[in-house]
Amino acid sequence: MVTAIGFIAFLLTFLIQLPQAVKVYKTKHTADLSVWTYIILTAACLSWLLYGLMKSDLAIWTSNGIGLIIAIYILMAKLKYK
Repeated sequence: MVTAIGFIAFLLTFLIQLPQAVKVYKTKHTADLSVWTYIILTAACLSWLLYGLMKSDLAIWTSNGIGLIIAIYILMAKLKYK
């Protein structure tokens, strides 16, 4: 049960950022996005990724690893398409 909840959290963490990443990719428009939100989200995902790796918790490190990749993509797009 605990593992199932972890993988549900993994799926939701991935899905919550995906629509924004797709929109940024298609439109190259990032003016309405807060750079600070994505700086903080990137730091949070990185911290959770490291925590998950240290605890050897697959659900934590995979969800936050993917979340980190998406957050970095959006942050880089935000900086590129000012």
